[in-house]
Amino acid sequence: MKNFIAFSAPEKCTNRMLHNKKVIIVLPAYNAGLTLEQTFNEIPFDIVDEVVLVDDASKDNTVEIAEKLGIKHIISHEKNKGYGGNQKSCYDKALSLGADIIIMLHPDYQYTPKLITAMSSIIANGLYPVVLGSRILGRGALKGGMPFYKYVFNRFLTLSQNLLMNQKLSEYHTGYRAFTREVLMRINYRNNSDDFVFDNQMLAQIFYAGYEIAEVTCPTKYFDEASSINFSRSLKYGLGVLQVSIQYFLQKTGIMKFRIFNKNY
Repeated sequence: MKNFIAFSAPEKCTNRMLHNKKVIIVLPAYNAGLTLEQTFNEIPFDIVDEVVLVDDASKDNTVEIAEKLGIKHIISHEKNKGYGGNQKSCYDKALSLGADIIIMLHPDYQYTPKLITAMSSIIANGLYPVVLGSRILGRGALKGGMPFYKYVFNRFLTLSQNLLMNQKLSEYHTGYRAFTREVLMRINYRNNSDDFVFDNQMLAQIFYAGYEIAEVTCPTKYFDEASSINFSRSLKYGLGVLQVSIQYFLQKTGIMKFRIFNKNY
């Protein structure tokens, strides 16, 4: 039996500025008070129609700053739901607002908002339904301050994932992602984990559904205010990533079936 997600009727929009597509930026926030304003101010509002911020029970003034910035759509979780749980709220809200293109941008300013135009244009022109901002294309990762052990970890996991999933992405671990409405409506992202492995489960679901993914080179910044996970959490994440890739392989070959690959239609 397939799982279905019900959404309320999307709100009407009369100001769609990019090929008549409604572009919505979603900001999964947790303790982003020091970087939210800088991130928000670089969003290209000549093409972006709406911004959604989901605060995952931050302990700082993230919500207060979001309100001062005039962000119209703010969702505050009473309890911390995790990175994946935050994204679920982000995408649910964007879809309910009638988004045609949804871009996840971390409000910690680790990824530049200046790539939003390029990523949106790739989708709006019908070239690809999903676009990732890759830190690995070029040499931006180490140059931007990515810890060396994380770089090595990233490369090992990506190689393993590409082999198991028969793909050729430069990385699976970026948090800068753009999707069409169709993609989010078709994959069952609500079946995914509420933790960091959510990102990789989404990519596995997208590939399994037959969609192609584009990548653009993305400079990145690592600094004290940028969100990151420690070594033990990274290890747990890595094991989860490998598990997802093995599940994809087993599902694709028909050996086993997993509920995360159930489609919405």
